[in-house]
Amino acid sequence: MSKCRLKYCAVKSDLLQGFQAAFTQHMSVEICTDLPKFKLIVVRVKHLTDDELDDAKPEASQSLSKGGRALAYVLHTSGTTGPPKIVRVPHECILPNILHLRRLFEVSCNDVVFLASPLTFDPSVVEIFLALSSGAQLLIVPAVLKKIPRQLCSLLFRRHKTTLMQVTPTLLSRFGPRRLRQEVLSRDSPLRILALGGEACPSGLNAWRHEDNTTLMFNLYGITEVSCWATCYKIPTDSSASSAVPLGSPLIGTKVEVRDEDGGVVTEGEGQVFIGGDQRVCILDQEETAIAGTMRATGDWVDLKGGQMFYCGRKDRRIKRHGKRVNLDHVQQLLSSLPVVDSCAVCLHETSRLLAFVVPAAPAVSEDDGSPSSPDLSRHLLKQLSPLLPSYAVPDTLVLVPALPLTPHGKVNLRALVKIYQRQRLDASQSHKDVTGLKKTLQTLWQDALGQDANTDLDEDSRFLFSGGDSLKALRLCEDVLAATGVVSPRLLEAILDGTFADVLHLLIAPREKKRLAEKMAPVTTEKGKPLKVLKLECGGGRGAMVLNERWSSDTGRCVDASPALLVQEGEDGTRTTVFIGSHSHRMQALDLDSGRLLWERVLGGRVEASAAVSPCRRYVVVGCYDGGVYVLSADSGETHWVFETGDAVKSCPAADPLTGWMMVGSHDGFLYALDLQAKRCIWTRDCESGAVFSSPHLDTTCRHLYAATLGGKLLCLNPDSGNVLWSHCRNVPFFSSPKVAGDASVAIGSVDGNILCFDKGGTLLWQFLTDGPVFSSPCVTSNLQRLLCGSHDGRVYCLNATDGSPLWTFQTAGKVFASSCAFDGGTRGELLGVASTDGTVYILDARDGSELCSRTLPGELFSSPAVFGRSLVIGCRNDYVYCLQMDFEP
Repeated sequence: MSKCRLKYCAVKSDLLQGFQAAFTQHMSVEICTDLPKFKLIVVRVKHLTDDELDDAKPEASQSLSKGGRALAYVLHTSGTTGPPKIVRVPHECILPNILHLRRLFEVSCNDVVFLASPLTFDPSVVEIFLALSSGAQLLIVPAVLKKIPRQLCSLLFRRHKTTLMQVTPTLLSRFGPRRLRQEVLSRDSPLRILALGGEACPSGLNAWRHEDNTTLMFNLYGITEVSCWATCYKIPTDSSASSAVPLGSPLIGTKVEVRDEDGGVVTEGEGQVFIGGDQRVCILDQEETAIAGTMRATGDWVDLKGGQMFYCGRKDRRIKRHGKRVNLDHVQQLLSSLPVVDSCAVCLHETSRLLAFVVPAAPAVSEDDGSPSSPDLSRHLLKQLSPLLPSYAVPDTLVLVPALPLTPHGKVNLRALVKIYQRQRLDASQSHKDVTGLKKTLQTLWQDALGQDANTDLDEDSRFLFSGGDSLKALRLCEDVLAATGVVSPRLLEAILDGTFADVLHLLIAPREKKRLAEKMAPVTTEKGKPLKVLKLECGGGRGAMVLNERWSSDTGRCVDASPALLVQEGEDGTRTTVFIGSHSHRMQALDLDSGRLLWERVLGGRVEASAAVSPCRRYVVVGCYDGGVYVLSADSGETHWVFETGDAVKSCPAADPLTGWMMVGSHDGFLYALDLQAKRCIWTRDCESGAVFSSPHLDTTCRHLYAATLGGKLLCLNPDSGNVLWSHCRNVPFFSSPKVAGDASVAIGSVDGNILCFDKGGTLLWQFLTDGPVFSSPCVTSNLQRLLCGSHDGRVYCLNATDGSPLWTFQTAGKVFASSCAFDGGTRGELLGVASTDGTVYILDARDGSELCSRTLPGELFSSPAVFGRSLVIGCRNDYVYCLQMDFEP
């Protein structure tokens, strides 16, 4: 605590006495202030000096291990590399590891340390205390995310800028070569230290990194019986792909010896590693005490050359086959060195059959479904291996898998791999060759995982998490499906967590269905050998496939976060539609929707992030500005009619009241204002008393309710005529989302805590739906008010029943969803949705089922919400441009 320089601490009020009792021997606790609103008490803590500690020591003896040494923790080994054991670890054994590695890695308070290991795996102790003893941040993520490389990579390196990561090589390889080079070990990667341990360190690590990457890599070696690490080797950045990686030098307080089978010390050549030291001794199983200097056998064999230890494999991985010795780890290393192999595992099944499981390197794996290419690759690999190995060491069977399953400790799960082989050996095609058989198998596993009656019918639209499942049950179901069907896909877990039963079934059917369709859809040729023209599939309505083509774009000078406002005017020359939008360049533009021609442009007093709104009289366009002004401009000419000054930046879009003609707008000064544009005066103001108003107010004209939300987490319902508060709801987390009236006069809003909330007109919470990320997107409702749509930072758009919040469908985008969806009439195709994600992609979806009709990716991030009129979609982009995309149909 003294090293962390802890001075103040917030303690729950009901835990204060226990807190004082627990730490009275280590520090003084003085109450500073009471925070009754949060049920917290702030205390000042002071670390006791040595003299004060002597005075405070109780007569009772400290809790010691059987051998009289204070224990730091007790754990059970996993049994992956030998029989399971109970290991009692004294402080003196683990502390040198933390101190040495902290100095070696130069850990500071600026670091972000990823807790990659579960608490049942002793490297977690090193990760935790490397961070806590240095004042660094410790990043803890749900176990489920570690199974989804794409999401994990984004979380670690984009969102949290992880600087120190200690993982197994297998867990690292799950990111894949592309993500390793472009994100994990990219030129601009935040990762400062990458420490690999728990498994044999592969050669050629530098091939995974970008040529300008500066991450320092280390190979760690150790055993749980002498917790935790014993040696460390810094991998040179110029090491070649074929160079074996040494185990390195002993860490502080650690003694390492290599002994032959007779127990003699080896100075050159092969032998088994023994680890120990005066203090680096743990107490195993039924041992009564730890004897200083004890050396533990590791079961690991190395080749000692020039003072460096090179890993050869486990003692129990050296087997006899056909009367000959075979080193399974050596076979695995040779196989992994082949160019077409990304990663692999080799094991012996039923004492005789040698199995090899291979993850093919790109492009051998299909980008669409992750399934291996074909048996041709297996034959190719075996042909390459044959000259490198004696015949008795060549694998009998080579099984292609999209990814190696992992144990909870991040090591290769050989038991799970053998299950895959056993299922394939039973010839899964016999029982699952048709969709009906596969569906029945999946249904049985699904219902078993949920504890449901197997005789009950299962709705194909049912979702695992909403049927009583959780993340742990989803993991178990994923493993059961993998073993039972022989069908493997890296997206299986995501489908179980996010999709319906039908989605999971489709994912399992897709690989074999794709192959069948490929054969069926092979190019048909004429008698002269020329291929016949194949028409594109129709998107619906018999008019061909929908595409988004760029109609025009307008340069605003800086990035555009505001959403467009459209004004449709009927005149003698027909209908004219004007687009109003502002940008960070302080400019406000009026553009002709048909041609993109600039009608007028104004430079305001600050950047414009707020979306504009058209007044009820349709003569004015009203927009908030960073200078605190609410600008009322002529819709025809852009001339200033009036500027109303608030006390801070205005980022919310005004709400128009067609009954009074007033415009209601919020400001970062924490107030709501009702403005009479004709009279150029403020009718009323309302102090929201809970932080800035970022989101846009919304008026329910039916029951005359004005809804507004604050960054202090308060949702307010006001009388729009007087500004009086009718009711409020406090969430204690910010509202960036804007409220929106849903069905039956209810109001919905998204929350930063990931919930989508719905209240009745009296302020009673009707329902809430939890997404997997913060919700900044504002809700959108379909024309019949029955469906509510909202995006989340988890990258999905959710379609919910507006009455009860039950999920109807979800759509996964390629980025986060900050923008609000736009529902519009698609003619013969029914109601459609315009959706934007932050990666720059605009999607057109079918509002009925969420199916994607078309998409287009723009050259910049999208925070702006789309607006649609006719066949034109308008949206602002952070590359400084406003785009108009036209929905066309290709024959």
